[in-house]
Amino acid sequence: MVRIERLVTSGTFSLDGETFDVDNNVWIVGDDEEALVIDAAHDAGAIFDALGGRRAVAIVCTHGHDDHIDAAPEVALRTGAPILLHPDDLPLWHMKHPALEPNTHLTDGQPIVVAGASLTVLHTPGHTPGAVCLHLPEQGVLFSGDTLFEGGPGATGRSFSDKPTILRSITERLLTLPPETVVHTGHGPDTTIGAERDNVH
Repeated sequence: MVRIERLVTSGTFSLDGETFDVDNNVWIVGDDEEALVIDAAHDAGAIFDALGGRRAVAIVCTHGHDDHIDAAPEVALRTGAPILLHPDDLPLWHMKHPALEPNTHLTDGQPIVVAGASLTVLHTPGHTPGAVCLHLPEQGVLFSGDTLFEGGPGATGRSFSDKPTILRSITERLLTLPPETVVHTGHGPDTTIGAERDNVH
């Protein structure tokens, strides 16, 4: 069984001419030998230290907002790990990293294997066009990025976002998971699929 570690990093989120201070959850999934980084946010040094010498299998970006991808290039450089992003979020990626391309484009249903465990990519547009979640069924866990939080859906009030789309994604792709599924979010505390059923509207 893989270990799941949460690292909280602090920085800013900028879009539509505004900047906000934010704390992000960086998720590291793996064992003593290798690990997967989900959302390399803000502090490449802290992420590198948290890996503790383990081989980084990949850096998965749940979406292209700058607070979730700002440290990805440096973590990739220091670890040799590829950066994975859904292609629908390339316009957002290029706002932050105009001269750099992700190594791999994520696709819906794609498996990502680390330490013998397989996570499934779920394309869940709405917060951004290329937003994804990662489902680890053997441990009853979902990494939701900014698609679903404690209290309901992620924000849709900015460019590239759409509320009807995120509600459809959550209803069709996430609320169909077992209610006891633990949701590890991009910011703030964990929740469960069952706890959020009444908050999606």
